[in-house]
Amino acid sequence: MRRLPIRLTTLLLGLAAVPAAHAASCEALAMLVLPDTTITAAERPAGTAHCRVAGVIAPQVQFQVWLPDAWNGKYLGVGNGALAGYLNLPAMTKAVERGYASASTDTGHVGSPIEGAWAVGRPDLVEDFGHRAIHVTTVVAKALVAAYYGTAPARSYFAGCSTGGRQALVAAQRYPDDFDGIVAGAPAAHMTRLTSLGNWVSQAVHDDPASRIPGAKVPALAAAVLARCDARDGLTDGLVSDPLRCRFQPQVLRCAGAETDACLTDAQIAALAKLYDGPRTSKGRRIYPGYPPGGELGSGDEPGPISEPSIGGWETWLVGELPGIAHFIQDAFFRFLVFEDATWDWRRFDFDRDVARTEAKLGPVMDAVDPDLRAFRARGGRLLAFHGWSDSAIPATATVEYWQRMVRRMGGRKRTRAFARLFLAPGMQHCAGGPGPNSFDAIGALEAWVEQGTAPARLVASHATDGVVDRTRPLCPWPEVARWDRRGSIDAAASFACRPPRRQARAAARY
Repeated sequence: MRRLPIRLTTLLLGLAAVPAAHAASCEALAMLVLPDTTITAAERPAGTAHCRVAGVIAPQVQFQVWLPDAWNGKYLGVGNGALAGYLNLPAMTKAVERGYASASTDTGHVGSPIEGAWAVGRPDLVEDFGHRAIHVTTVVAKALVAAYYGTAPARSYFAGCSTGGRQALVAAQRYPDDFDGIVAGAPAAHMTRLTSLGNWVSQAVHDDPASRIPGAKVPALAAAVLARCDARDGLTDGLVSDPLRCRFQPQVLRCAGAETDACLTDAQIAALAKLYDGPRTSKGRRIYPGYPPGGELGSGDEPGPISEPSIGGWETWLVGELPGIAHFIQDAFFRFLVFEDATWDWRRFDFDRDVARTEAKLGPVMDAVDPDLRAFRARGGRLLAFHGWSDSAIPATATVEYWQRMVRRMGGRKRTRAFARLFLAPGMQHCAGGPGPNSFDAIGALEAWVEQGTAPARLVASHATDGVVDRTRPLCPWPEVARWDRRGSIDAAASFACRPPRRQARAAARY
């Protein structure tokens, strides 16, 4: 692991004219000399109340740091999505609105987050994307904060979802001194195997036209899942609260006569069974968990706790007449990052051979699956993770699997809960949105934990329709679940309490 030393050699201009709140003017930051770093801009954008600093860290990690006038004394780094290639300016905007100094990086390349040609012949850029870029950006951002305000941030945080969730776990595992608190949402932690799931979906659903599942059939599929599993928690509320206990068989939708949008053909049933089960070798060894039942139908576009709005359910990500987003991410990943061959075809992927090849090549620089967080715990770090059960991009089961391994490695549930907690949200889609309560203040809860020692016993999440909140409910630290008191409104969080599960459910996957 490469770390940048923080050596500030500053030439600050016009100090006599700098307001008392700042040790340097915004423009003076352009003269700051930092190792392996070129500052390309330091300015106050018109109509804003912050200083914007842009630059490049060798070899080509672009970043921006925003320094608000009304600074809360803290720093918040923000993550990316998919294969990155962009600055997460919306997340930075939210951060500075809360008073944070904030930074984002493109992780070392520019382009669409579902495009990977940048990786061919550039293992250094793959390493930057895998783990290095967030770390070096954090080092530079803290240096800029210290130069501008005359003091280092009192607390440093990171928040990300999806790839950003993987970046969050990378920070806890590889760079435990970078942050006091970390929010890891829907983490793409085992990325080398998650992309294998994407290819499994492509081969199951899109290789043979007979296996394709039209979007028009998804509502009937979702209704059948709810009919089977909605009431298993004792409450009929349109949500599958614990998909690990749902035993849905798509055969119940087999067409009895002519095919319609309300039924499935045998080929479609076989494809769905593969989606729920997840990828396996030819000998049946599980590679990665499949998708839990209950998240088939997309719903809502509400902004999530730390991210942009959700972008839908299975029709967006997995099924439909055309391939979904998961197909294009895995296709770019394998063509360019793994095989480095633009002509490679996803139909050639061999689950007996190519999963191991992918993991051997990219796992050491990309996967965030190390359950040993002792260094992060020892420095007083706090980790708040969340995942939506209706996530159509990354199965929440994978996060449960990682958490189970981490709990065992860290000495059991009690010792783990002292510094790390996972919250699972029924009906929440990928990072945001969905039919379940999905909007909550993860960063505020983390602040209270780090700064006041108040561990989050529950997170109150809300669901809104057309901007009007119509349901609230507590999210509980795993493995606790929210239980209705059988008296109050099922749409009010006050009617629920976090309780231990009646029987511990195990994640279905073992890999």
